[in-house]
Amino acid sequence: MSAPVIKKGLTIPQLTARKGKEPIVSLTAYTTPMTKHLAPHVDFLLVGDSLGMVLYGMESTLGVTLEMMIQHGRAVMRGAGDTLVIVDMPFGTYEESPQVAYRNAVKIMKETGAAAIKLEGGVPMAETIEFLVKRGIPVLAHIGLMPQAVNVAGGFRSHGRTDEEAEEIMADAKAIEEAGAFAVVVEGTVEPLARHVTESIGIPTIGIGASPACDGQILVTEDMLGVFNDFQPKFVKRYADFTQEIAKAVSTYADDVRARRFPGLEHCFGVKNDK
Repeated sequence: MSAPVIKKGLTIPQLTARKGKEPIVSLTAYTTPMTKHLAPHVDFLLVGDSLGMVLYGMESTLGVTLEMMIQHGRAVMRGAGDTLVIVDMPFGTYEESPQVAYRNAVKIMKETGAAAIKLEGGVPMAETIEFLVKRGIPVLAHIGLMPQAVNVAGGFRSHGRTDEEAEEIMADAKAIEEAGAFAVVVEGTVEPLARHVTESIGIPTIGIGASPACDGQILVTEDMLGVFNDFQPKFVKRYADFTQEIAKAVSTYADDVRARRFPGLEHCFGVKNDK
C-alpha cells in the first residue's frame, strides 16, 4: 500500500489551472473520521447532498436541508486540514432568485469555512452563478444528470442520447463557463458528449458517469468502498467491499458476546494489570 501523498491543498484558481493537465481527484465526504482518511489522497472534497441517501436513508436528495449541509460541512472541515472543501447547496435554497442563493451561499461559507459552493443547473442558473461569483462566492456548477431535478427528468438515467439533449447540455456548459463557474461536474452523460464538453470549454470538467477524458473524476465515497448498497450505478467501480467486512465483524462480535468470550478480563477495570 502506498503512503498518503502529503501536500498543501489546492486553491480555487489552482484547481481551474489544472484544466487539461494532471487529472483532478475528488470524493464526497460527510463526517470528520472519514474525511481524515480521504483528505491526504484527493484534490478536493465535496460535501454532497447525496448524504440524504447515503446517511439518512432518503430516496432522493430532495429532502436535504440547508442546516444538514452546514452541520456536515462543519464536520468535514474539522478533518480536512488544508484540503479544499466544497459544499452542495440543497434543493430549494438557490433556485428562487440570485439574491436568495446569495444569502444561503453566504450562510454556508460563513458557518462552515468551506472554500466554495456547488449548485445544479446550466442556462437557467447562469444569472445566479454570475451574481454569486461577482460577490466573491466561487461556484462549482453541475450539469447533465442533476439529482435535484430527478422528478422532471423522469428518474435517474443517462443524458445526452438525443440531439436535443446534447444541444441543451452543451449550451449549459458554455453558459456556466461564461457566468464564471470555476469548474463543472458532468454527471450521467454519454461518453462522446462528455468528451466533447471537456474539449469545448475552458474550465475543468469533473466526471461522474461521464468520460475518462474529463479533467477530473468524483465518486460517492460509500459507493466506491462498497458501504452503500441500496443502489449501484453503472459508473461506480468498487475498490473495496466494506459491507461484507462489517457484517463479518459484527457477526463475530455477537458470537463472542453470546459465548461470553467478550469482554475478557483484559477489557475490564479493577483487575490485576489494570492500567
